[in-house]
Amino acid sequence: MSAIEDQIKLRARDLEFDDCRITTSASPETSARLKDWLDEGCHGEMGYLERNAHKRVDPQLVLQNSRSVISLATAYSGYSNARSDGADVTAAGSAPHGVIARYARFADYHDVLGERLKTLTEYVDEIAKVESRSLWYVDTGPILERDLAQRAGLGFIGKHTNLISRRLGNWIFLSEIITTAALAPDEPEKNRCGTCSACIASCPTGAITKPFHLDSRLCISYLTIELKGSIPEELRPAIGDRIYGCDDCLAACPWNRFAREGSLMKRAARPDFDQPALLELLELDQAGFKARFRGTPMLRTKRRGILRNVCVALGNVGDESALPGLRRAAEDVEPLIAEHAQWAIGQIEGRTGRN
Repeated sequence: MSAIEDQIKLRARDLEFDDCRITTSASPETSARLKDWLDEGCHGEMGYLERNAHKRVDPQLVLQNSRSVISLATAYSGYSNARSDGADVTAAGSAPHGVIARYARFADYHDVLGERLKTLTEYVDEIAKVESRSLWYVDTGPILERDLAQRAGLGFIGKHTNLISRRLGNWIFLSEIITTAALAPDEPEKNRCGTCSACIASCPTGAITKPFHLDSRLCISYLTIELKGSIPEELRPAIGDRIYGCDDCLAACPWNRFAREGSLMKRAARPDFDQPALLELLELDQAGFKARFRGTPMLRTKRRGILRNVCVALGNVGDESALPGLRRAAEDVEPLIAEHAQWAIGQIEGRTGRN
């Protein structure tokens, strides 16, 4: 390999990225759809998406004189035997357990990938034929990473609005390097969903309102992670025993039959997050919460957010054995936890005929 693009891809493989493709830093062709989506309010309370929308549709506002984007995929498939669907399978009389989205059953991917992205970015600037400047992002920058990844040929955006790789399925983390170096782009990928609508049918809340359109306000991942306040009561039953995110639409995708394990995330796996005991989580104080979730993406949801979700899950799958813990939670100094604990108590008492 001699071309600079081949050298970059070889270095990416050495750093254990599972795929690497290149595109230009021109504005994504789908930019107009972002404005329509925001105008409909589908971003919910994620105000940052609206505040930096102008940068997302114009990469030159992210890095002036940028010429290229290096798009990278890292697989996280195959490291867990726990469910991903949130269905209630708690056996009668057994301690209830919760479901965490598969991507969060690892050390924080921002940290795991960030270290290698920094190394790859330095390499790009080092081998560029002219002086270049580059910035790297992993789910943090104001860019339309899935749109750019599709244009780079890394995969295609499915009807569930996530990127699907023909080589890796949709269990992948995306990251990118935007650079002023002029690199030869790869061929874009075309959509390969065909007539399949498995992801749409699988969504518990109907958040995929039509193909390629997600209303975040209905999405369980949004409700359990991004939403900072109270979860709407009418949506709580659909959450089941999920306590952080939802994988249903991802798990339904038939392209996952080609999913492959990647070595990088395998070493960062957290088996203790496969089926966490809900009543144990409910007892966590602030210090205990930080100790349990330090170095994971769940830390940013804070104790009040995770315990809010735990209360909802217990309200859906708990029995009378959960009531003592929920009554203590109903006295928590954090009003958000107390409110959801009260709801959960009412749900369990209603099922057991104790009210």
